[in-house]
Amino acid sequence: METAEYVRILDREGRLMASTAAEAGTDADVPTCPGWQVRDLLRHTGMVHRWAAAFVAEELTSYRPDGGLPDLDGDALLAWFREGHRCLVDTLSRAAPDVRCWQLLPAPSPLAFWARRQAHETAVHRVDAEAAFGGVPSGMATDFARDGIEELLFGFHGRKHSRVRSDKPLTLRLRATDADNAVWTVRLSDDPPVTVRGDTGEADCEVAGPTVRLYLSLWNRLPFPEVSGDASVAALWREKSGVNWS
Repeated sequence: METAEYVRILDREGRLMASTAAEAGTDADVPTCPGWQVRDLLRHTGMVHRWAAAFVAEELTSYRPDGGLPDLDGDALLAWFREGHRCLVDTLSRAAPDVRCWQLLPAPSPLAFWARRQAHETAVHRVDAEAAFGGVPSGMATDFARDGIEELLFGFHGRKHSRVRSDKPLTLRLRATDADNAVWTVRLSDDPPVTVRGDTGEADCEVAGPTVRLYLSLWNRLPFPEVSGDASVAALWREKSGVNWS
């Protein structure tokens, strides 16, 4: 996917998240993020948007902590969220393709990293807002969901920080049933997971389903679709797969 496409998706997802959050109300519970209400979702995502924009706009070449969460609620919080989202979209749209700044995961360029990461960050949290509102989740492109699966498996869980570990070797197979050649084999051990593309060797457990459903379930936003084999391997993923920015 091209950087400009990620920015277009980020634009759409942020606007949809804001409008859904406004309908749900900031005191609505977010069932996909236990313990959170919509105000927490807006504060967190709005903070991340501003944090990400600063790296690109200020060309920061080393890690800098975020600016913290605002003490805002209601209409003021929604306005703050929309302002930060618009700033991020505009920053990414106007940045030079060769801008140099800090990035967390490997990517063709820092700009490509931030556009991709913020598109997926916002898409997943848009789903959270819709869960709080209780409506039917909005659609998502299959290619984008597939890209998000790869970012999660090869990016976040390719790092030493991944907590998805097992005392004994296990293999988890992930299969998107509505796309060609969309199969991933994840080898688990007491080291970070190792993912390869394709149906490689025997698997202890296989999770199969539509790409979007698989994407959201890997981010623990939906139950896993069809699970075959040793279901404890899928349960291990759900328990250990939370990510962080450190």
